[in-house]
Amino acid sequence: MLSSHKDNIILVGMMGTGKSTVGAHLADKLGYRLVDLDQQIVQQAGCSIPQIFAEKGEAYFRDLEADVLDRILQEASIVLATGGGAVLRESNCKCMLDHGQVVALAATVEEILSRVGEDKNRPLLAGGAKQRIEALLEERKNAYLFAHHHVNTTGKSVEQVSDEILMRCRG
Repeated sequence: MLSSHKDNIILVGMMGTGKSTVGAHLADKLGYRLVDLDQQIVQQAGCSIPQIFAEKGEAYFRDLEADVLDRILQEASIVLATGGGAVLRESNCKCMLDHGQVVALAATVEEILSRVGEDKNRPLLAGGAKQRIEALLEERKNAYLFAHHHVNTTGKSVEQVSDEILMRCRG
């Protein structure tokens, strides 16, 4: 079907917008390989993301994230589910734009909270999940504007979101 790294689908967006769940469905539907950026970082670091943040700090994590992202995007026929903060570096955004169709997923605060509010593996939500989600959404409100496509996942099934992404990426 598709054969170059330009045919990759790269999902960006805040945590809890559906990148991993929708990514798995899309990859299966396309016969692509799903790559979860955070899982690749954990594999390379040999420890969890909360551990990386606690022991080495966010700056170290973001450097590692950029290196792993660049390596992954040399591949073809992948659906990449990025971490919510992968868009914080302009160089990451450029790399994504150069290596596939970037789709920004969004959801309401309430939807995100219902999906990830109790997840202890999300260090950026420590200390009041709802307030942290609101603050992160405000901080990053323009961070996803670079994407080729934008899809709101609130109240939609995984199938509906996947179909909308495919329609946008192919149309």
